[in-house]
Amino acid sequence: MVEIIENKDITSFTTFGIPVKARYFAEYSSERELLALSRKEEFLNNEVLHIGGGSNLLFLEDFGGLVLHSAIKGIKEYRKDDETVYAIAGAGEKWTDFVDWCLERNLAGVENLAHIPGEVGASAIQNVGAYGVEAKDVIHAVECFDTQTRKTVRFSNEECRFGYRDSMFKKDDVRGRYYVLRVSFRLRPGGIPMSLDYGPLKSLKERLGKYPTIQEVAREVTNIRKSKLPEPSETGSAGSFFKNPVVPVHFYKKIKNGGFGDVPAYPAGEGMVKLSAAWLIDKAGMKGVRFGGAMVYDRQPLVIVNAGGASGRDVKELSDEIIRRVRTKFYITLKPEVNFIDTGIKITVLGTGGSKGTPELGCECHVCTSDDIRDKRLRSSVLVETAGLRLLIDPSPDFRQQALNLRLADIDAVLVTHSHYDHVGGFDDLRPFCGNEDMPIYLRADVNADLHRRLDYCFREHPYPGVPTFKMNVIDNKPFYINGLKIVPVEVMHGKLPIYGYRIGKFAYITDASHICEEEKEKLEGLDVLIINSLRDCPHFAHFSFDQAMDMIRDLSPNRAYLTHLCHEAGCHAELESRVPAGVSPAYDGQIILSTR
Repeated sequence: MVEIIENKDITSFTTFGIPVKARYFAEYSSERELLALSRKEEFLNNEVLHIGGGSNLLFLEDFGGLVLHSAIKGIKEYRKDDETVYAIAGAGEKWTDFVDWCLERNLAGVENLAHIPGEVGASAIQNVGAYGVEAKDVIHAVECFDTQTRKTVRFSNEECRFGYRDSMFKKDDVRGRYYVLRVSFRLRPGGIPMSLDYGPLKSLKERLGKYPTIQEVAREVTNIRKSKLPEPSETGSAGSFFKNPVVPVHFYKKIKNGGFGDVPAYPAGEGMVKLSAAWLIDKAGMKGVRFGGAMVYDRQPLVIVNAGGASGRDVKELSDEIIRRVRTKFYITLKPEVNFIDTGIKITVLGTGGSKGTPELGCECHVCTSDDIRDKRLRSSVLVETAGLRLLIDPSPDFRQQALNLRLADIDAVLVTHSHYDHVGGFDDLRPFCGNEDMPIYLRADVNADLHRRLDYCFREHPYPGVPTFKMNVIDNKPFYINGLKIVPVEVMHGKLPIYGYRIGKFAYITDASHICEEEKEKLEGLDVLIINSLRDCPHFAHFSFDQAMDMIRDLSPNRAYLTHLCHEAGCHAELESRVPAGVSPAYDGQIILSTR
């Protein structure tokens, strides 16, 4: 019977060399063992993370759930005809061992992918690629365990929906549902290389004086990778940290004409080119830069290394700085290829004020004239950081100032509660965060329609250059996922208007509510942190008063509660602090609150 180990050190299952433990850990070597695991309490009642060789993982802290690892091994060969050989490899096989197996049998297809760390299962999920070849070019089918049906399923190459460093398995609708058991590859006997059209491989034939064998291609690729990339056994890293950005041709020409000389670029479909992230990072002056024990590798700026004693947070902070500097210099937002693993939630309160903010214009009351910085309240908004994502809830009219105060480098998505101006007035200020791709927005259908009317210039077929561009994702009152992160909308009433609050893990954000029905309250059970609106003492038809907010907090019983959407009539921060019970606090602009998922 497969064993579940508690408090397991899983450092050896990653390539960064940063110490990390898992609350629970199990390794399985068959479908039968995985099926048994899927029925255990630890699987059913905890967040589950399935890992491979850990070459694309960065743990920011110890993992508070169950980590699973495949030990399914074995490679089988099936010869269809003189031109095709199928190789079926267990997900737990090392990728380098599989490549060596192919080379020994003179099977072409994966020679350009030599010396890539990780395991076979991850090759299908990540669609690993190098030197003009991607895993999708040779993958025939992928066999998986479906955690919902607890049955084995098989996906063809087309069904896997492969893209640049992407696949179906990373899509929000199925992420985490399927565990890869085996991958079937379609290879070519005879030892003729699959591709010599990329980078230094173009000149290999001339340098060798003959057409190269797959073994010679693999040797060349290995030598190149060793010259540029650190050996994980010697220097911890995750290989390429960022994806190469794909941008419109006009964007590329703007950079090329900006005095930077030759800009490495490769065709990426109609009207698009793929730029070198390494070149962008180098030109942004980040090569060799160090944060704590994390450093941008001096031989390949696309790599962040553990230069000694690095923490996950060191790497994350350095990554953030790289993103910020590249975006500042080139107006391009780099996206990490590495997956950030973090069960904690960091909430930054960007604004706590009502629709007019505090101080209110023309008001001389003791709150509006207070010297206490906590009484300076911009319009209500929060930034939520978890699992490597930065999620903005409501771009208020004060968003530009809030972003400047925080030196905000990037945003992955925006959640919108409703379309009142004090919650969407900063939409135009999102333009620096759109950069080279559309900003994902999650919102109700009625809010989407309203924003299309009010911001019509953003949604035209041929928008004016420089306007913010969005990818509108209409949601209903059901859980949805962003990069695998579960988000639960909570419908509340804002007077007669239904709007959304949001729950992420054990944190919930509710603003502009005047009523929450019993069914929606059930979504707010077991909270660690609740941020909820409390406009003032005097009743209001569309907002909770102070007493109503206190009643709701007592009803929901979160571990901690914070008051937001406070107008000047709510009183000074110090006055509110003296009135609230233990476990409840007035929030203030710039406050950082930590919670868990």
